[in-house]
Amino acid sequence: MEYDFDTILDRRHTNSEKWDVKPNELPMTTADMDFKTAPEIMTAMKKKIDSGAFGYEYPNEEYFNAVASWYKTEHNAKADTSWMRFATGVIPSITACVNYLSHEGDNVLLMEPIYNTFYNSILNSGRHAFPTQLKYDYSTYTYSVDWDDLEDKMSNPLTTLMILCNPHNPTGYVWSCDELIRIITLAQKHGIIVISDEIHGDLVLTGPDYTPTFSLPEDCRQNVVTLVSTSKTFNVAALHAATGIVPNPLLREHFTRAINKYEVAEPNLLAIPGTIAAYTQGADWLHQLKKYLLGNREYLVEFIKKNLPKLHVVPGTATYLVWIDVSEVTDDSATLAQKIREKTGLIINPGTYYHGNGSHFIRINIAYPRAQVKDGLERLAAAIKN
Repeated sequence: MEYDFDTILDRRHTNSEKWDVKPNELPMTTADMDFKTAPEIMTAMKKKIDSGAFGYEYPNEEYFNAVASWYKTEHNAKADTSWMRFATGVIPSITACVNYLSHEGDNVLLMEPIYNTFYNSILNSGRHAFPTQLKYDYSTYTYSVDWDDLEDKMSNPLTTLMILCNPHNPTGYVWSCDELIRIITLAQKHGIIVISDEIHGDLVLTGPDYTPTFSLPEDCRQNVVTLVSTSKTFNVAALHAATGIVPNPLLREHFTRAINKYEVAEPNLLAIPGTIAAYTQGADWLHQLKKYLLGNREYLVEFIKKNLPKLHVVPGTATYLVWIDVSEVTDDSATLAQKIREKTGLIINPGTYYHGNGSHFIRINIAYPRAQVKDGLERLAAAIKN
């Protein structure tokens, strides 16, 4: 079956957070996709609605088996279903973990630049965001870990948690297995629990696949809470469904208490059938989607190389979010993004949202029909050239 990723959707006036914009504006920002989800998922959800009874729900064995089968088939990673717990989202789970697994005033380690919503989970919980900066090479446009600074931050006695983004958002970097082992082993050395957000793990567009942290060698996963979801993969963020995978039984019990204490462990009426359909029937749709997204990314790279030579795309291989170095144009990406919106109606994320050296970067979402990607890039070129 050939799936349609070229039809432009009209998402205005649909309660879409991203599309609450002026008539001529094009938002290439919030990390959801402008494609309809897999029809198999919609069929499963319609069947549920047709049942007409919407009482309390619970995640059943079929749900957890679907998760396990997906990771075995798509990522060659084995997860025992007994390790799994349902949650209403990755961020709600992170917030619950921050509150339950640490104390007020503790440090929560991050690797900046990093997904901005993590700061809400940390600061709103009365903890300190404690960043280490990824090292950036302005000649190759690539990032790497500052291992000395990472361990220095971990050695601080108030550092009790680390939030890891695997693959990394916003750079699209896919951590190698060796890098993950090194990060998590250092965390173990200093008594730190690692919460790994793996929401973009299914969206590696080219190159080696990502490594789920729950699949690391047994001695390297005892301090890890892995969080996965169909939300980015299948464009079903409003489904509010995620899975925590925790191999260590004691840590798993703490995770279970955390999500129940903060009431983020109960599914809505569509979460279970929608997720099961995604994991059991959505592979073909996803494989076609990734080819389409890779085509969008390759188009963007060539367009920028030809038309905007002072901009440089950071060579990430995962996600539909592109991290672009604009340091030859400005050292204030927030002002740049504002001017681009005012002049052309194109809305992008300034890198300042993601801290670190973000003032030299912009982030663009390319999960759109190709015609809209072309439109957005033409607007970007017009703004930069002017």
